[in-house]
Amino acid sequence: MRYFFDEFVFDAERRELHRGTDLVSVPPRVFDLLDFLICNRERVLSKEEIIKAVWNGRIVSDAALTTRLNAARNAIGDSGDEQRLIKTLPRKGYRFIGRVQEAEGADPIIAGRPIEPPRPALRPDKASIAVLPFVNLSADPEQEYLADGMVDDIITALSHFKALVVIARNSSFTYKGRAVDVKQVGRELGVRYVLEGSVRKAANHIRITAQLLDTGTGGHLWANRIDGGFDDIFDLQDRVTESVVAAIAPAVEKAEIEHTKRKRTESLDAYAFYLRGMAKLYQFASQQANEEALGLFYRAIELDPDFACAYGRAASCFARLKADGWIVVTPNEIAEVVRLTRKAIELGRDDAIALAASGWALAFVVHDLGAAADLMERALVLNSNLAEAWRFGGWVKSWLGEPEAAIERFARAMRLDPLDPRIGGMRSGVAHAHFFAGRYEEAAGWAAMALQDNPNFQPALRIAAASNAMAGHMGQARQLLARLRELNPTLVLSNLKDGLGPYQKSENVSRYEEGLRQAGLPE
Repeated sequence: MRYFFDEFVFDAERRELHRGTDLVSVPPRVFDLLDFLICNRERVLSKEEIIKAVWNGRIVSDAALTTRLNAARNAIGDSGDEQRLIKTLPRKGYRFIGRVQEAEGADPIIAGRPIEPPRPALRPDKASIAVLPFVNLSADPEQEYLADGMVDDIITALSHFKALVVIARNSSFTYKGRAVDVKQVGRELGVRYVLEGSVRKAANHIRITAQLLDTGTGGHLWANRIDGGFDDIFDLQDRVTESVVAAIAPAVEKAEIEHTKRKRTESLDAYAFYLRGMAKLYQFASQQANEEALGLFYRAIELDPDFACAYGRAASCFARLKADGWIVVTPNEIAEVVRLTRKAIELGRDDAIALAASGWALAFVVHDLGAAADLMERALVLNSNLAEAWRFGGWVKSWLGEPEAAIERFARAMRLDPLDPRIGGMRSGVAHAHFFAGRYEEAAGWAAMALQDNPNFQPALRIAAASNAMAGHMGQARQLLARLRELNPTLVLSNLKDGLGPYQKSENVSRYEEGLRQAGLPE
């Protein structure tokens, strides 16, 4: 059995302790002490228990025990002053309090597969937070969507604060189901604070627990438990959000809380369908999941005709279906997107998500770039930390022929959501912007990074082939085009526009066509 905590791997079978790729020298008795503390970390261990297990019941002085404890702490980067991993409870005993993940099998370091280092992330100069997935403690696993949806709403409400950097949902949810140390999260996402919690539902009663942690010290800054009836779920979410904001931004006036509350449906049933739709929508690579999401959003609208976000998300489903090449939109589908976005805009004038989703659909499906650009700006005024608005806005700027503004927006989206599974799409967007700015080498580099995330992503393959051709790398361009035509055998220059975005400048389309023509795409 191996135990992962902080930067360490403790291998009980091999009797080895690794810090990263380095082997830490640990005396046998100290190793035994660590082993006993880690294996029994769920409870406080008395001095007598430790002596019996580690020293086989021999008589041991307090000084000898203290010396071994100090050595154990030193081996794992802890100290008697910090006690962040091994805690002394006066007159009670000792307990290992670090977050531990267990694994069986060969040690990845010894097997030649070094542990992946923490992802680099720049720590922002202002307050920043990641809201980790809440744990569903209900007996019914079907209630998982409720815990996820609660976190979604907390992220959105917090994101309205322009003085606060909030990591987007897709990055936070990479930690779902994992036992992680908050310091590790802080390093990987570049945040100062982490909010974690749990949701327990029993009959018509719901309990939300949450705690705010400092990623620098691992210390608790705030914790609370809120109980209520299931029909008061929105009030509970608002109370949790208000408490968190008060803890991390005491200078913010209490009245500002009201501006963070995104308009929600009053119907719990409609909201439940909306959350289920979002769960399907996050399965990015599946046409079936996207179509199921669309049906769930329609069901939410049926139950609550004033649900702005449901209209916006339904419209964005059509854009996703077109973007991934799953459908060629018909006039009827275009008319439906127009209807959905009009309702979303009418009902969600103060809802950044409804406006951003509608803008994306209007741009890509309806080709109304003017309205889309206006909606993106309005969404960002409402919520400057909404990664979706920056990402969608990047594409709109690219289609409008503003490559520098597009690059700025994609960069902001990637900063807010560095672990988004769709980051390949953002890198592809940066590649397109560089291409239209005439920087073909930079475009080829960004396209290559996009293809590392998804080698079959057709927009990235297209821009990679065109960029390499225009940069003079004809061999690479032809290889990329061959792969593209394997995935899309009907693609020729005459139908290229069907799969491209609504580029306002005809010279940009001509440049795209010329790049692919040089790469070998037939007329």
